Amino acid sequence: MSTDFQQARLSLGARLRELRTEAGVNGRDLAARLGWPASKVSKLENGRQTATPGDLQAWAEAVGQPGSAAELKGRLQGLESRYRTWKRLLAGGHRARQEAGVTHTRETTVTTGYEPGIVPGMFQIAEYARHVLTHASDLHDGPRDIEEGVRARLRRQEALYQSGKRFRFVMAEAALYVQICPPDVLAAQLDRLGGLLGLDTVELGIVPLGAPVSVIPKHGFWIFDDRLAIVETWNTEMWLDDPADIALYGKVWGKLHQAAVYGPAAHRLIARARAALA
Repeated sequence: MSTDFQQARLSLGARLRELRTEAGVNGRDLAARLGWPASKVSKLENGRQTATPGDLQAWAEAVGQPGSAAELKGRLQGLESRYRTWKRLLAGGHRARQEAGVTHTRETTVTTGYEPGIVPGMFQIAEYARHVLTHASDLHDGPRDIEEGVRARLRRQEALYQSGKRFRFVMAEAALYVQICPPDVLAAQLDRLGGLLGLDTVELGIVPLGAPVSVIPKHGFWIFDDRLAIVETWNTEMWLDDPADIALYGKVWGKLHQAAVYGPAAHRLIARARAALA
């Protein structure tokens, strides 16, 4: 778990403990008032469990400070706005999540990213994107609004043809071979990728297999200008707006950029992966 996330949860727990102490109530008595196990009070106060908005409302009322509920929920919202589970993100459907991406792209001049295992969403054809979103739904038991999500993802790609926009992406060569879709779909996706190399808004680098790298390529991430980095893990999407975090991901991207090949060399890698499907 992220240190920043845990520190925020500890801070919220400390505030809960402060309110309980000010009310002169011990943990066991508070749990009894709330109808909770005593262990839940302890876990919340010590940052070992994330409170729900309902938990915070009940806590504020149980310690005689109902007016503090808004403050507590504000702290929780700040915590969740940076670290959100995919299960919660997808609760509103793929369309809502993809339309958030459309907004980010519209507001951004330079979009920078790295993908180790798939073609970046900005470059995906509809058939490929359909499989990506379906796999996400299957993994997280999420909604099945796949077609709406695909349409929203394709609308995001309109920005590729807008003057003044720049899309600087690096991907691992292995991503050209990962068959998350049938071979004919992957072949069409690789054709699309090769065609994008000629766009003046796109800078696409590929890190060849066996290329020396100076950073461990752990997971994908996107950087929107210098204001936001979005990092995806199996269970969580992190929105990082701290300048130090954004600078760190920019440094990682720079190291991957140095290991990548571009232009004709990148086109040859794509063509080789395409030929391997024949």
